[in-house]
Amino acid sequence: MLKKKGGRRPNVLGGLLGWLWLLVAVVPIYYIIVTSLRSQADYYIENPLALPSNPTLRAYITVFENNFWMYFANSVLVTGATVAVVLVIAFMASYVIVRSRTRFSDRIFAMFLLGIAIPIQATIVPVYYLIVQMGLYDSLWAIILPSIAFAIPISVLILTNFLRDVPRELFESMKVDGATDWQMLWRLAAPLCKPALVTVGIYDALNVWNGFLFPLILTQSANKRVLPLSLWNFQGSFSSDTPAILAAVVLSALPLIVAYTLGRRQMVAGLTAGVGK
Repeated sequence: MLKKKGGRRPNVLGGLLGWLWLLVAVVPIYYIIVTSLRSQADYYIENPLALPSNPTLRAYITVFENNFWMYFANSVLVTGATVAVVLVIAFMASYVIVRSRTRFSDRIFAMFLLGIAIPIQATIVPVYYLIVQMGLYDSLWAIILPSIAFAIPISVLILTNFLRDVPRELFESMKVDGATDWQMLWRLAAPLCKPALVTVGIYDALNVWNGFLFPLILTQSANKRVLPLSLWNFQGSFSSDTPAILAAVVLSALPLIVAYTLGRRQMVAGLTAGVGK
């Protein structure tokens, strides 16, 4: 086998595994898209991986005729409200933890880390009880409030690690100039932590947008459903409209794809911050 310049052999096994992983990731996406372009009858008779012989937008029309925009608006409202509140609370909490460095702040940070270890499924009964007692059952607030609570711990962890990489001399110089902690928080820390904030925002938005357990348990009315629950509209008593379900999946994924595309560079910077240290 010929060697490349520098005496290193090409990593054939790594290349094959890379192509295999690409197929594993791409084939399901391809299947979802081509199936959403089939009719219900063609879905049962055609090769699932072949291109549609009679491509049609019938499945997408069916989705739009079944209150897609209402479910979409509910998902946008729940996701937007959750991410906005989480970013503000987590960022301010991370700033206090990093800047104070007291025993109390260390304990608060340990409590946030403990929250990461608690699975959502283990708390659904007390969360359901609290939501009912607060009179919020079957409302969008029933989804927003628990989503905020479970998103804060991991958000604080990411933002705290990023803030610790900001040189303390920058804060001290602003403090000498008479800046308050509030001014240092928003005029210095916030611009420098933009990659971490984008990372946290996209990560939390992905979890909330695709969340199924809270909407399933804490809401009941059709007008309070979010997109993951809207897929039930295409399931009948004896069969399911699979092309319509996958068309709804495609439409549901588009906002996340756009958000990732717009914030990709910032997100990568936030995820790799401090790796080389």
